[in-house]
Amino acid sequence: MGYLLDTNILIRLARKNDLQRREALVALRLLRSRNEDIYYTSQILAEFWNICTRPQSARGGLGLSIQETDRKTRLIEKHFNFLPDSAATHEEWRRLIVSHSVAGVQVYDASSAASAREHGISHVLTFNAGNFKRFSGITALAPNQLT
Repeated sequence: MGYLLDTNILIRLARKNDLQRREALVALRLLRSRNEDIYYTSQILAEFWNICTRPQSARGGLGLSIQETDRKTRLIEKHFNFLPDSAATHEEWRRLIVSHSVAGVQVYDASSAASAREHGISHVLTFNAGNFKRFSGITALAPNQLT
């Protein structure tokens, strides 16, 4: 089946004192124990990099150095599977944003949904499952819904 990780899962892992970090870790361990494939995309890593390197004084920023962010990004690349973008992914994304009237920051969720659909992945692990409800063929689950 496979699971695409939403950026918010990776951010919880990066924040040592995040209240939802343990929940994300338990979910990932459970997926691993089930031998599920776990994926990320370039866009998800770009969002992760943005939040990690954004100053703490800015909304949601972690204020990490480039070196620390690079180290965390390499761990993601090491432990999870990369889904490359393609022309087909782009076309699916365009179809989704127009057919579902997607606007604002939710264009990123549409991009994740397009990547998942084009690669035959039906599940997204996220703390914002509601953001994916409009996309047929995608089952978005919060970490606590796996147990």
